[in-house]
Amino acid sequence: MPETMTVDYDGLIPNNVGLNDDPRVKKALETWHPGYIDWWKTMGPEGFQESLVYLRTAIGVDPEGWAKFGFVRMPEYRWGILLAPAIAGRTIPFGAHKGEPVWQEVPGEYRAMLRRLIVIQGDTEPASVEQQRHLGATAPSLYDLRNLFQVNVEEGRHLWAMVYLLHKYFGRDGREEADDLLRRRSGDRDTPRMLGAFNEATPDWLSFFMFTFFTDRDGKMQLAALAQSGFDPLSRTCRFMLTEEAHHMFVGDSGISRTIQRTCEAMRAAGIADPSDIVRVRARGVIDLPTIQKKLNLHFSLTLDLFGNEISTNAANAFNAGLKGRYREDKLTDDHQLLNDTYPVLRPVAGEIRTELVPALSALNMRLRDDYVADCASGVRRWNALVEKLGISFRFTLPHVAFNRRIGEFAAIHADPEGNVLDAATWQARRGAWLPDAADGDFIASLMRPESAPGKYAAWIAPPRAGIDNQPGDFEYVRVER
Repeated sequence: MPETMTVDYDGLIPNNVGLNDDPRVKKALETWHPGYIDWWKTMGPEGFQESLVYLRTAIGVDPEGWAKFGFVRMPEYRWGILLAPAIAGRTIPFGAHKGEPVWQEVPGEYRAMLRRLIVIQGDTEPASVEQQRHLGATAPSLYDLRNLFQVNVEEGRHLWAMVYLLHKYFGRDGREEADDLLRRRSGDRDTPRMLGAFNEATPDWLSFFMFTFFTDRDGKMQLAALAQSGFDPLSRTCRFMLTEEAHHMFVGDSGISRTIQRTCEAMRAAGIADPSDIVRVRARGVIDLPTIQKKLNLHFSLTLDLFGNEISTNAANAFNAGLKGRYREDKLTDDHQLLNDTYPVLRPVAGEIRTELVPALSALNMRLRDDYVADCASGVRRWNALVEKLGISFRFTLPHVAFNRRIGEFAAIHADPEGNVLDAATWQARRGAWLPDAADGDFIASLMRPESAPGKYAAWIAPPRAGIDNQPGDFEYVRVER
């Protein structure tokens, strides 16, 4: 199958996987395409399907110069199938097959396991689009509106990436799974998305920024682990997806930073020194820092559940099979098989949280989660540096991993953000101090008034440091009718 660094744009489906030489898969994808467009128009960004948006589109897979910018209507966006370049002589880097040549076809004994990994990853991509489809109506600027749509179209492309693998390598089962990816709906009672965090509402822009910082960062960790796969088409697919995923996390990180900046600036201008003086801070039309911390607590804890059970036979089997590695597996210096290794796992024991050593193969989810927590902490440090620079006495913190959990070792207990185990009555009495309540949601919603004038920003968020693609501050990123 011919594969190139450049993308063939001549057909219906841009690609660098030689679709023209694979008529069976080409026909299957062209048959799937109308259903995808129907899904996009029905469940994609509401109210902006005909707007011209300044979007980047992949034109290659080189590390540099892989995208072009231009105005496009989102239903006409050129979603494509893009694999990173093959690595000559690549071998399986971990597990029982370590050192063997990577697979170009699905190994029969791992077929069901591999399909499940692809479907779960694929299901998250349209889910986030569905969660965010109403946000355009309250965008704080055209800059932010465009960033929302860029995230959305790239999540759509990531869906195409997984659907290609299903059609190419899994026959009828793959076609049925690909159809189901368009059938499920985020938050639907009868046909929900597969993972809990992708059935939660995204009611406001602070939630969107938290989602793209925390939940898309989980996506980064999962893609990085799959990029190590011994199934080479999956590895190459995820390697390129990581290139696009970086922008999604930037949107979250910078959006939270800009929200914090505007709040601190408003506090200074009003002479408010105490961040806990919520009434006075909110009267300035900005989101108080304790409420931002509550939203952080919520989204961090929801995202931790995406890593699954700390002790997982499924994760061990996927690693041993060579299908899903660890974060930056190729940078680790152990034997990459872990047969005799142990790993520390936090567990609730006799009313307190203790560390226990367990077989490392069983604790792969825990290890990936630990890598994720460390990655999140770097963002929190940046936010705290910003608060300190602006002269406000306040520090953001990541809550303990036992806080507000629904899946894993801590699902059966209650813990505060410091990791102290609580009884149910104490948790219910104090949870409003740690998680956003209805009043917090109503206040944030009251600020969500759209700003559609070029170069203008809603009062609760600061402008960005630089424009997209070096555009000037008053650039009209989305051409909307006024």
